[in-house]
Amino acid sequence: PVRVNGFVCKNPMKVNADDFFKAAALDKPRVTNKVGSNVTLINVMQIAGLNTLGISIARIDYAPLGQNPPHTHPRATEILTVLEGTLYVGFVTSNQPAPNRNKFLSKVLNKGDVFVFPVGLIHFQFNPNPHKPAVAIAALSSQNPGAITIANAVFGSDPQISDDVLAKAFQVEKNTIDWLQAQFWENNHN
Repeated sequence: PVRVNGFVCKNPMKVNADDFFKAAALDKPRVTNKVGSNVTLINVMQIAGLNTLGISIARIDYAPLGQNPPHTHPRATEILTVLEGTLYVGFVTSNQPAPNRNKFLSKVLNKGDVFVFPVGLIHFQFNPNPHKPAVAIAALSSQNPGAITIANAVFGSDPQISDDVLAKAFQVEKNTIDWLQAQFWENNHN
């Protein structure tokens, strides 16, 4: 079979509506994880017809005080719309020349508001309400956007990044790095 972007391209004569459909139930609330969020991504791995189309969608559920922690999408820009609740969102620009080096841009979003996270930049969403959940829908400009959660990648890698390297990079004591790695190692490898 012919592959494009690592996925099989179906013979056009055999394509049917199911290649472009998923009963995803994106209207239903999801149970959130330890950090208080749940991302339900619909990409080329769920809908084969998305291959080469450069788009995917995600529903994000946030518990009260929940967050989608700092992460990046290496292959996509994200546009987020708040459907319910309030979200505090932000991203950090790349290492540009001073004075704009690592500039933090943020906004509080309410129901119906839209915010864009440019491709590859570290960003997050946080529900500041201690009593009510929040829900958002995100569209991403790739059929396979990827996601790298910063803390998980840095402190939960397998094998672990040397605590000497991380202590120097974060300018903290090695025992702090060891403690952080232990938290993420337990969560990612049990």
